[in-house]
Amino acid sequence: MPNVLIIDYGVGNLLSLECALEKVGLETDLGLSKLKLQTADSIALPGVGNFSVAASKLNPFRQEIVDHIMNGVPILGICLGLQLFFQESEEGTGEGLGLFEGKNIRLPNKVKVPHMGWNTLNIIKDTELLDGIEDESFMYFVHSLHPVPRDGNITCAMTHYGRTFTSVLSSKNVYGTQFHPEKSGDIGLRILKNFAKIVSR
Repeated sequence: MPNVLIIDYGVGNLLSLECALEKVGLETDLGLSKLKLQTADSIALPGVGNFSVAASKLNPFRQEIVDHIMNGVPILGICLGLQLFFQESEEGTGEGLGLFEGKNIRLPNKVKVPHMGWNTLNIIKDTELLDGIEDESFMYFVHSLHPVPRDGNITCAMTHYGRTFTSVLSSKNVYGTQFHPEKSGDIGLRILKNFAKIVSR
């Protein structure tokens, strides 16, 4: 059975993500070390925590994580995990993984922040991660910031809340969702199953 390393930033409860990934056929490991990274078939960056704290936690392992990704190891970033693909964030100091050029900005003040609850995806580009997912499907969001990629070609789905923002991205073996698939019912589970299929290839 292929495995996924769920990187633990040291805050929050990751049980729901762990259970969901196991349900779709991945063996899970939780934590962060060079040994765990070396033996991981895939990586998940969960959506729990603060950008500065998470960036600081990742910093000693940054090069190992990037090297594994460059070597083709699939990675899934969820919410904060997606935001860590980018260089910086308005949430605080610290440097993300820099896999993509761009930054994370706050949602506008004209809407209630954080954006919490169900919202729809406008699918604009095919990606294996969204195989079998219909346009306008509802997903569960909990966030105050969102990424602004410099390269719009990596955006696969958009969502509107105060403004229209990237809610799914994909580039080679790197996949990200601004919403929480592990909290999005059967449709979210389908997305995680798609990721498990990618890992199992």
